[in-house]
Amino acid sequence: MDPAWVSGLSALLFVIGLAGAFTRKNAIIVLMCIELMLNAANMQFAAAAIHHGDATGWVYTIFAIAIAASEVAVGLAIFLAMYGQHESITLDDINVLKN
Repeated sequence: MDPAWVSGLSALLFVIGLAGAFTRKNAIIVLMCIELMLNAANMQFAAAAIHHGDATGWVYTIFAIAIAASEVAVGLAIFLAMYGQHESITLDDINVLKN
């Protein structure tokens, strides 16, 4: 498979995730859009590793997956705490965390 196709698909997924992260108000959907952007970066790392025949891209991919898993765990914990106190996880109500 041509690396340009993989790069194009990765860029398309990243742009979809970026647009969703900027336009949505539900915190869970924004978290999913951020995960989509991270997966697009992982796809690019893996494609570059295959194209260049180097294992460095695979190492970056593994670290990015670990960071994504920890980001989801912390994000969901914050959202559960916010829902427990305010019974809402819309990003319009996020200013309650300032107090």
